[in-house]
Amino acid sequence: VFGTHYGKHPFEIIWANDMYPEACDTYRFNIGDHIYEGDITKFNKSLLPKNIDVVLGGFPCQDFSVAGKRRGITVKRGKLYLEMKEVIDIVRPKIFVAENVEGLINMQNGQVLELIKSDLSNVNSVYNRAKYTVSHYLLNAADYGVPQIRRRVFIVGIRNDIDVKYLPPTPTHKNNWMTAKEAIDDLWGKENESSILNHSQISKAKFYEGKKLQGNNQIKSDQPSVTIRAEHHGNIEAHYRSTNPDEPHNMKCWRRLSVRECARLQSFPDDFEFKGAATHTYRQVGNAVPPLLSWHVAKSVKKVLDAANGQ
Repeated sequence: VFGTHYGKHPFEIIWANDMYPEACDTYRFNIGDHIYEGDITKFNKSLLPKNIDVVLGGFPCQDFSVAGKRRGITVKRGKLYLEMKEVIDIVRPKIFVAENVEGLINMQNGQVLELIKSDLSNVNSVYNRAKYTVSHYLLNAADYGVPQIRRRVFIVGIRNDIDVKYLPPTPTHKNNWMTAKEAIDDLWGKENESSILNHSQISKAKFYEGKKLQGNNQIKSDQPSVTIRAEHHGNIEAHYRSTNPDEPHNMKCWRRLSVRECARLQSFPDDFEFKGAATHTYRQVGNAVPPLLSWHVAKSVKKVLDAANGQ
């Protein structure tokens, strides 16, 4: 679908964490059994594997999002980035990458982001570890071949004893975005084909004529999709096609994007199966970092490690 073969990077994931049971089920089924299912604040981090090169994190973004209440670090979930800091302090990776929503950049005039970067860069005296040089980058997934407008902040830290500068991945599709039609058109009319994973999972939420509601729109066929959201209900947009081509503007003839179509728009391969009911599978897809964007970020991380190792 995406026109390019994306080879496997030489990374081995040896530990992961999430407290969302269905997401953990999906992870185990598709990736491996090395995931710890539970609250990270209650995990004894001294048990973490050692000799780790990279730490990746996606601390909860809802409290930083412009779509949320922008409570940020004033609430418990907003402070969970400190759990990532503790992991970094203990395992002392050569590089770490944290991902979050675009709204984090301008929250409280940028003060929240700068506080997070400062906290992630500083030594925790308990472990007496090295400091990190921390920078952040705003990346749009559509610039990397993902058929979706999705802007996210990546916070990258390199251990100070490693004299290598991080460079974000160079856009591959800056002037040639993949359209929604290119990504999902072949799936239309195949909702009942069991061989297409998660395609029969489709939100039945109604559309409301004349109301400006989140998700009360069709995506456009000739451009990337709008951002795929984590909460489905009425928040997943309609397909650009209609079940009655003679009445394309009749909302009664629209249908919402299926979970598989959302996964395609996130750049997941078709053999990646999401576990759980539609409520959970939509949420997993919407919460994810697009795999193609992740691939390019991983490539940029590998360049740092290669340089650090003299390769």
